[in-house]
Amino acid sequence: MSDLLAIGASGVKAYGRALSVVGDNIANAQTDGYVRRTVRLEESPAARDMGLSRNNLRPGGVSAAGVTREFDQWLIDDARIASGEAARQSARLNWISATENALGNGGNDISATVTAIFATADQLSANPNDATLRRQFLNNVDDSASAFRQTADALSSAANGVAMEARSAVDQLNTDLSALSRVNDGLRRARAGSSNEASLLDERDRLVGNIATAIDIDVGYDANNAAIVRTSAGDPLVEGDNVATVTLGVSTGGLLSFGIAPATLLIPASGRLAGLADGAAHISGQHTALDALAAQFGTTLNSAHQTGVDANGAPGKPLLNYNGSAAELTATALAIAEVATANATGSNGNILAFNAVRASSGIEQDISAFITQQAQITSAVRAQEAAASGRRDGAFAARDAVGAVDLDREAADLLRFQQAYEAAARTIQVARETMQTMLNIF
Repeated sequence: MSDLLAIGASGVKAYGRALSVVGDNIANAQTDGYVRRTVRLEESPAARDMGLSRNNLRPGGVSAAGVTREFDQWLIDDARIASGEAARQSARLNWISATENALGNGGNDISATVTAIFATADQLSANPNDATLRRQFLNNVDDSASAFRQTADALSSAANGVAMEARSAVDQLNTDLSALSRVNDGLRRARAGSSNEASLLDERDRLVGNIATAIDIDVGYDANNAAIVRTSAGDPLVEGDNVATVTLGVSTGGLLSFGIAPATLLIPASGRLAGLADGAAHISGQHTALDALAAQFGTTLNSAHQTGVDANGAPGKPLLNYNGSAAELTATALAIAEVATANATGSNGNILAFNAVRASSGIEQDISAFITQQAQITSAVRAQEAAASGRRDGAFAARDAVGAVDLDREAADLLRFQQAYEAAARTIQVARETMQTMLNIF
């Protein structure tokens, strides 16, 4: 009779724990990083032989042997890799798009104002003494210089933005590395199969996923399921009680570099940091190209203007001041009479030569090609980002098909365990009633 009571009691305890786990699954169905859990139920053998039974039949009820997480390690690893590449392409696209916006807002103005200079010069060649056209010509030159400066400022702003995001990303990475070390310490202390261990494993996988979103890593696990994280080059990030610190460097040209303190170079091949480095390099390259265009523009206009003479008979002065940076390109403050329209052939000889300079210099075509190339790069990166995002979403779906909570399934388990719990409770009641009946005989 005592065995019957023990069997019922074991069922109440085991199925009560199973119901608790199902409740946790339902409550955390929308929790990011939560992996579905089940209770591992095992037969409990009787502690001794039982009378009126065969020795190989020794029922002792059921026990909850532990909490098991439903996961596939290969799918988790695949999702982590896909997430890192998607993060790289997303960060890269973000800042290459910012570059396109900078060139689009300022670059199109550059193209339009340069075209306006030559258009006004063409009008001025027909009436070189028209004060209104002379003033318009100088205004067009000033507008072009302003457009170059605005575009350079927009690129500088983008460079500052990517550097700020990189600092934030590195700070978050170091925070996640430290947090993972603390979770590892908790796993070394946790009882195997406990709910606490399952929660720590969820947090471990979440942090490892965050780290992989920042940089490419290799992950291993020790006997306590604590994560051992290294860079793809083999440098340790989290191992035992040791936690690395990732550092950031920003060059004067806006290029980003990463390292592991004190002096180990870190070159991420995927992850957000890799995308930010790509974006910073692109912005820097486009800034250099803009400076070269500004130099070409200034040299072309100054050379053409200085070959003529102004209304006072003085040699033409430079139209633009340029010291190597588009951000400092300015128009020279000239009076209307100082527009050098004339040369030895006549009062409009030099301004007529502007049309030839327009064709020979190719400055308009070079500016247009610069903007078009940026648009093509952005389009290509956008396609790569879409492919990487699709790959990530597919990997996440495959991972979640194993580990995500299905409320329909949980509802079925809830009903099943409730019935089992009630049956175990009924077993205890029957044992008590039977014992009472036997006692009433005496």
